[in-house]
Amino acid sequence: MKQLLLAVYVAALPWIAPAQGEWKTLFNGQNLDGWMSSEGGTPSANWTVEDGTLKRTGRAGYIWTRERFGDFELELEYQTEGNSGVFVRTDNPRDPVQTGIEVQIHTPGGPDKHSVGAVYDLQAPATNAAKPGWNRLRIVARGSRIQVELNGEAIVDMDLDRWTTAGLNPDGSKNKYKRALKDFSRVGHIGFQDHGATVAFRNIRLRELK
Repeated sequence: MKQLLLAVYVAALPWIAPAQGEWKTLFNGQNLDGWMSSEGGTPSANWTVEDGTLKRTGRAGYIWTRERFGDFELELEYQTEGNSGVFVRTDNPRDPVQTGIEVQIHTPGGPDKHSVGAVYDLQAPATNAAKPGWNRLRIVARGSRIQVELNGEAIVDMDLDRWTTAGLNPDGSKNKYKRALKDFSRVGHIGFQDHGATVAFRNIRLRELK
């Protein structure tokens, strides 16, 4: 019943209108120009470019945009054999877990705070909208508000200003964060997680919200 009510709530919320600006391609499908390792250098050779996709093929570490973004609309497609994630507004790529926000990527399952589509450890998706093969993910960040859409379904709408206490979610459950989410940076890098599974990304584009 709780998940049903959450699904109805999310579906009823107004979505942020897209910006009128131009879309920016973050991955050109040919090389890793514009991307870096967590240390700021060249990404691991295990992040490869294959047939227009960005693919993790072995132990690779995280990969990050060199550019930082604040309010934006991000769209991409992913295909995964297991656990990965999309990090947004990460202030320090050397410490992504405590300075950024992760939208969970995984095989279909859940919904819970650690399943595909969740804002990891913070808010469960309203429904399990994932499917085998390629999935289409949309993330909108504006101010304190984070919204997630998976395969055309609105699954998360959260206000970071409601996370006022370190280690606690608004519903009283615990999370792993040492600072209140309301105090996280509203500008940062976008990154893809290496969590041991083969994962691929394509059609990665972003436009900034004004």
